[in-house]
Amino acid sequence: MTRMLTVVMLVGLIPCGVRLQADPRPGPTKVGPYVELEAQTAEPMRLTLDDAIRRGLDASHRLAEAVARGDAADAAIGERHAVTLPQLAAQAGYTRTNHVDEFGLVTPAGQLKLIYPDIPDNYRTRVDLQWPIYTGGRLDALERAARIDATASTDDLAAARADLTLEITRAYWALVTATESVRVVQESRARVDAHVRDVRNQLTAGLVPPNDVLSAEAQASRQRMLAAQARSQREVSEAELARLVGAAAGTPIDAAPAMDVGPAAAAPLDQLIAAAKAQRPERASLVKRLAAAGERGTAATAGTKPTVAVAGGVDYAQPNPRIFPREAAWRSSWDASINVSWPLFDGGRTRSEIAGATAASRVIQERLAEFDSLVAMEIRQRLSEAESSRAAIEAAGDAVRAAMEARRVVSERFAAGVATSTDVLDAQGLLLQAELDRTQAIASARLADARLARAVGR
Repeated sequence: MTRMLTVVMLVGLIPCGVRLQADPRPGPTKVGPYVELEAQTAEPMRLTLDDAIRRGLDASHRLAEAVARGDAADAAIGERHAVTLPQLAAQAGYTRTNHVDEFGLVTPAGQLKLIYPDIPDNYRTRVDLQWPIYTGGRLDALERAARIDATASTDDLAAARADLTLEITRAYWALVTATESVRVVQESRARVDAHVRDVRNQLTAGLVPPNDVLSAEAQASRQRMLAAQARSQREVSEAELARLVGAAAGTPIDAAPAMDVGPAAAAPLDQLIAAAKAQRPERASLVKRLAAAGERGTAATAGTKPTVAVAGGVDYAQPNPRIFPREAAWRSSWDASINVSWPLFDGGRTRSEIAGATAASRVIQERLAEFDSLVAMEIRQRLSEAESSRAAIEAAGDAVRAAMEARRVVSERFAAGVATSTDVLDAQGLLLQAELDRTQAIASARLADARLARAVGR
């Protein structure tokens, strides 16, 4: 019996541009409708892996979001620093009051001197200055925390770039694998079609029974089905890569890199783990955010300390309430003060802020410890994947050579009349499976190298 082929295909996902039509070829073995893809008329976009990564990084909305977050973190630095500087404000106001009885005194000369006139229209302007000169280190700590967060945002951007690079690499090699699968299945289909013609000729000569023809035609129909599935999978992979590199929907992509694979990484496991801890941007971001959380704890602790601020201003008002007696005239005055505030009881607000900052630090510490444990496991896994994929390439190459020789021998035996048509179909199926396995092993090795590089932080 023909060996079942393990081909990973998305049967139910048929992309746009696919139409169904009946098989136009005559013959008693027509098995119903098959999938025919519309021919691509646009010029394909030729991409190497480096080109795909470069285009994807330039077109990524995900990276643009990370850049915007970094800009927001930089703006937060200016906001925190501005609080430590003198604040100068211009103020103006108008107040309408009710009428009051005027109050005054009679001078020795017999004249009435108004002391409190009826002035219902009150105008006030002021230039006001506020400057916190000592806050127990609270404002300085918050500014340091904002600066550390900004540098951590840079590491977040680097991590996002690394993740996107790996995702583009995966999509690129998925397209390469799907393209190679299409080629292998088409070649196998051509060989099976040639075999069907040979079996029909032998049936006409009376050398084989009719069931051999039917078996060959059934295998040919299966090859057509596998070819349609392979083309569908390639369309899906192409659409995914086009999305990642910012190409328009439906853009054909030609991704056909060299299928050679170099040797695996030779560095010891301990060195790779140490390099990952030193180079991974995610870990650098966690370390910096831990330091920022410590600064916020310092700022929260400063809530128990006194604060000192200076204030001053110049008033120009009508009437000026600082000048006695009141009169309906514009008069100026100034003031300067130094204020000390020491919270003796705040209902537990400062204690809660300190507890919250401490808990936030513990959260980041645990995340950092978890990250270190996962890095060691991930590198071991990626090294194992790289080694096993290279072993699979060697085994798949041997399997292809053996299957090709077996198919050649069986074909010669069939031509000599000492092998059956089923034997030829079985040999063809084994060769198809071996070639698909080799293609998958090569792509897996290249992707394993990319994942190892991502795990190490290169």
